[in-house]
Amino acid sequence: MTFLSILCALLLEQLKPLRADNPVYAEIKSLAVRMETWFNAGHERHGQMGWFLMMGALMLPTALIYWVLLYYKLYLAAFAWNVAIVYLTLGFRHYSHYFTSIQLALNAGDEAAARSLLAEWTKQDTVGMEVSEIARVAVEKSLITSHRNVFGVFFWFLMPLGPSGAVMYRVSEYLARAWNEPEHMRNEAFGEFAARAFYWIDWIPARLTAVAFAVVGNFEDAIYAWRNFAHRWKDEAIGIILSAGGGAMGVRLGSPLENAAKVAPSDATTIDIGDVEIDTLPGDEPSVRALQSTVGLVWRALLLWMLLLLLLSGAVWLS
Repeated sequence: MTFLSILCALLLEQLKPLRADNPVYAEIKSLAVRMETWFNAGHERHGQMGWFLMMGALMLPTALIYWVLLYYKLYLAAFAWNVAIVYLTLGFRHYSHYFTSIQLALNAGDEAAARSLLAEWTKQDTVGMEVSEIARVAVEKSLITSHRNVFGVFFWFLMPLGPSGAVMYRVSEYLARAWNEPEHMRNEAFGEFAARAFYWIDWIPARLTAVAFAVVGNFEDAIYAWRNFAHRWKDEAIGIILSAGGGAMGVRLGSPLENAAKVAPSDATTIDIGDVEIDTLPGDEPSVRALQSTVGLVWRALLLWMLLLLLLSGAVWLS
């Protein structure tokens, strides 16, 4: 049932992609705002209370409906419920139009349009960006988005929690951003627990995604980059995914000098960071071709996950 649920949800999303501003997501965002308003009194424990309450409000009904359907042997309904939850939690096509549009704009030589689309997607200043930097930021954003919207959801859906695990992953990822990244929340203790909780929830999925990228790409370079450069990003999970993904594609996705926000100068052969010298950053400067390589890497990683899931499902059925 698990394999077919994911397969059907992926096919459904290809036929009718779920918009990022759909009503379900809007209600969850609204609930997160209300939780922050009700519980934020300036202490981390209040954020912890709000986090657990929000998780319970979303996970318990999801799990209860699923187990009630199984208890009464309504297997078709339980299957449909699984497909619906995976469809809502997966985001394989949520932002793909940005990536595709940026790729088309760069192929047509329209750098202004590419910058505008990238700014709309990433919410950052893109004025004056060169083609290589536009490509790099788009590739980085795509790899992180693919992990958090697809592969992380896969992992938790496969766990005993089932559909409620997928809900937990996506909601915890959103709360880690919503309660920490906005300007008025950056110095608040309220969001510290949400960030720490997502760190541990994403600990295994981030590493499995990096392994998948290594297996379907250049394995040796991916592992080398992971081992030697991932820890230099401020966000450990992002460092692991981007270093392994960049190594797998043979692309230098950024310098961990400043949380991967800038690439190393192309004319620099050695960059000092304390006692460390970065003179062997793997890969080439990102180019328009790197965008196509990213599409291939993500699709191959997705097929690898599906193949492993099919084999696991077959082994369970035969046993």
